[in-house]
Amino acid sequence: MQEKTSQEPDPSDSGRNGQGTPIGDQPPVKPVIAAAAAKRANASVIGMIVALVVSIAAFLPILLMNPLPKSDGFRPDIDVGAVARNATDVAGFTPAAPDTAGAYRPNYARWESGSGSGVPAWEVGYVTPKDSFIGLVQTRQSNPTWLLQKTKSAPVTGTRDAGGKAWELRDAGKGEKSMILNYRGTTVVLTGAAQLDEFAVLADAVVKSMDGNPPVTVSPSASPAP
Repeated sequence: MQEKTSQEPDPSDSGRNGQGTPIGDQPPVKPVIAAAAAKRANASVIGMIVALVVSIAAFLPILLMNPLPKSDGFRPDIDVGAVARNATDVAGFTPAAPDTAGAYRPNYARWESGSGSGVPAWEVGYVTPKDSFIGLVQTRQSNPTWLLQKTKSAPVTGTRDAGGKAWELRDAGKGEKSMILNYRGTTVVLTGAAQLDEFAVLADAVVKSMDGNPPVTVSPSASPAP
């Protein structure tokens, strides 16, 4: 009998490669980047960094020339008393300049000729301590139509006492409300979204200011328009 020279493969060698090294024990293959490709990648990163630095350098002077506003916001310096005195001659009365000891900040004070409404009036806007708003309007020529416009047609809902006077309260229940007082020949309207307690403080100061002003005088420029 002829002796076999070939041998059957050993099942235990199935996990080994041709060199007898187990396949699972082979070291991981590390990708090799060509020198030219690596140089191009580094150049791209450096270019991005340079572009970012240039952009920041170009924007920085603009930012420095335009500083951010302060947290408390812009507060115009308005002397309500001085503006009121200047408006006295044309108004025919001394406009109210309520003193709230700085608690209510005025953001405008002006005399409106009434070219649009037909009713010339003294107007002042106040920011309340709770950062709400109340507008003051005072005139010698009030009429029902003008009052409806100033109070946004809000219905009369009662009265409020302030400064020893009974102010008419108009409230539509949609945030804004109005307090109206006819006193010493003029009509004062306070309108805004503030709470009634803030209205009362400003209304009290208005009455005190009106009590300290001279009586209403007749002025040709303040006569009703035909």
